[in-house]
Amino acid sequence: MGNELIYLENDSLKIAISKRGGELQSVYHKKDGTEYLWQADPTYWGSKAPNLFPYIGRLTGGEYLYQGKRYPMEKHGFVRPRDMSVEISTNEMAVFSIGDTEELRKMYPFAFRFLLQYRLNGRMLQIILTVENRDTRTMYFAVGGHPGFNVPLDKGVAFEDYYLEFSEECDPKQVLFSKDCFVTGEEIEYPLEDRKRLRLRHDLFDPDALVLKNVAKSVTLKTGPGKHEITVQYPDMNYIGFWHKPNSDAPFLCIEPWSSLCAQQDVVTDLETQSDLISLEAGKNYENRWSISFK
Repeated sequence: MGNELIYLENDSLKIAISKRGGELQSVYHKKDGTEYLWQADPTYWGSKAPNLFPYIGRLTGGEYLYQGKRYPMEKHGFVRPRDMSVEISTNEMAVFSIGDTEELRKMYPFAFRFLLQYRLNGRMLQIILTVENRDTRTMYFAVGGHPGFNVPLDKGVAFEDYYLEFSEECDPKQVLFSKDCFVTGEEIEYPLEDRKRLRLRHDLFDPDALVLKNVAKSVTLKTGPGKHEITVQYPDMNYIGFWHKPNSDAPFLCIEPWSSLCAQQDVVTDLETQSDLISLEAGKNYENRWSISFK
């Protein structure tokens, strides 16, 4: 399995998805040859669009507590480095799944099934995340996306010519992180230009990811000189993160919708008490829908 690819295609786009982590590999504009998705140049960042479950970001000491026992957990969870099963594959839809195994129960002690559905509708790619709690206990988890996009998307346009524009005026708060990329528990006001726009520059990401809350639920990467745009809509997510490799001139931008945050600095997370984690009762299902549109 591994890098075996599943393809979605219509008149506008051809999309490739790997069975490894259900990760997007390519979003190709058929009419003008534009590749929207970052192509994992290891000089900057060797991934493309990881899917995040059941935790987002880092845990103090790489572990968490559940009912008094410590469990190890990989950064951003365990989906991205593991093969997923293909449940459905058609021209415009693919469904991937992963469930608990003996190996995974050592780091996540729940009976579960995680489903990742992609639907291609015109120039929009819909992503539907479903979690099935097959356990007799309440599950605690986070879900999120980490797609990287090429910036610039047009020839003759610079990274600094791009900006992010939210769909509505808003007054965000920035979630502050420590130098080791853990939550500090602090938030500050983060004014936007005209309460809607954030202009890109490489040094914006020198401290690492810029994570905002209290924002509109749709943001567009755009530029005056170029014709291509990318819009990410995340109606069910609490946070939106923006990132590229710190202290670099990396020619990409990650737009990351998250349900929850990572651990606090020097605090071993207790799954049952981290306030922003999703809790799902035994036998119940959870669904979260977000989308990416390409112009």
